Formats: sequence, C-alpha cells, structure tokens
Amino acid sequence: ILEATKPYLLELGVTVTINEKLIASDPFPILESTATISDGDADLAIHAKAIVGIDLQQKGMQMPQKFGSASSYGKKYALGNLFLIDDTADSDATNSHGKASAAKNKETLTSKKDPAYNKAIDYVKAGGKIEAIKAKYSLSKEIEAELKTL
Repeated sequence: ILEATKPYLLELGVTVTINEKLIASDPFPILESTATISDGDADLAIHAKAIVGIDLQQKGMQMPQKFGSASSYGKKYALGNLFLIDDTADSDATNSHGKASAAKNKETLTSKKDPAYNKAIDYVKAGGKIEAIKAKYSLSKEIEAELKTL
C-alpha cells in the first residue's frame, strides 16, 4: 500500500506513519496499529486504527513470527482504513487454499462512452499499469491500444 501511494504522497507533500502499541496482554496480546497521514500540522492529521490479536497457541510459528504476522496485518488494515481500501480482493480473502474455484466474469470495457473508460485513462496517466486494468476488465483491442499510447 505504501509503495503504491508513495508518488501521490510526494506530490501532495504529505507523509504516512504507522505506530503500534501493545494495548492488552491478558488473556492474549493485542496490538493497536495507527496509520496517520499528515502535512506536518498535527491538528490536521488524519488517523486510522486497526486492532489485531496475537494467537499464542498457533502451531507452526515461532514467537517472533506470531508477533510479526500480527504486526503486518495490523499495519495493512490500518492503512486500508486510512485510505478506505476495500480488502475483498485481498489475497487472503480470495485464497482458495488449493481448491479450484469458478472463473470470475470480468466487466467489458469496449466503448469510449463507458464511464470506466475515463477512469482507466486517468489511472494510466497517474502511473497505473494497464495489466491492473486488464485484471478487472476485458478490453477491446482499440481501448487497449489507446491506453498504451498514454
């Protein structure tokens, strides 16, 4: 998330920080992750939090891995909350764990009159990848060629 937002943060002159705090330890540790976006004025900073429990009984992980995993999740969800990112397409949410799944139907983007066309143009102009658009939409050859010229 931070890598994807870095160019925009630089352009806007803002920074994002993430702080963590252990807020409970009984019956199990709970981490609170706070993501903050700020232009340096603390009064105008925007904060978003995520709370993550650490499963000390989880098999197959050493203690540092348990805390590291929980920390990563907390940061990810705090940033998702800060930037209003819907995590339904998250690899954890879509992981089939080896089970076959039905293919998803993509939306088609074949007309310049489609509102998604303008979104795609803006996305590519802002540095977005055409492959990301193709993951969501079936593009006509004409639309794909047009996007490649940007």
